Amino acid sequence: MLSLLLVAGVFAADTAPQAGQTAPDFALPSQDGSKVSLHDFRGKWVVLYFYPKDGTTGCTIEAHNFQRDLARYEQHHAVIVGVSVDSANSHQEFCAKQGLTFKLLADTEKEVSRRYGSLTNPLGYKISSRNTFLVNPAGRIEKVWTGVSPARHSGEVLEVLDQLARSK
Repeated sequence: MLSLLLVAGVFAADTAPQAGQTAPDFALPSQDGSKVSLHDFRGKWVVLYFYPKDGTTGCTIEAHNFQRDLARYEQHHAVIVGVSVDSANSHQEFCAKQGLTFKLLADTEKEVSRRYGSLTNPLGYKISSRNTFLVNPAGRIEKVWTGVSPARHSGEVLEVLDQLARSK
């Protein structure tokens, strides 16, 4: 019975938080070496996106699109925060090469990706899944996207932010 409870606990911990729940807080190093916590962004919308690997085709497309649309996010008082299991040094090189100005966070211990149900093991090593959590200014998850398309995703997030702004 105990092993059954332990297994159930492991699965529950790996379940992605859902809309309406408080977003799990965390502190991770960014590409500039500073520690960044989710609570640092209270009062703003946060597009918290998980991605597999710096420099890969899909991840580069997704990051470029977020960067391209950054002014539109700023109009919504929203920040972009990317998370992968790559190191802060890898993020620094990726940002420099691709001209990215938003924060990329290094989840090298894979704990934040796991807590957000965004850790996968496709080829025998763990990486972050391509999932996004829109966190509202009060720290609650407003919307969750899983298995997103890198080419369309920034537009999808902006569409939801536009709808939320119109509904106020």
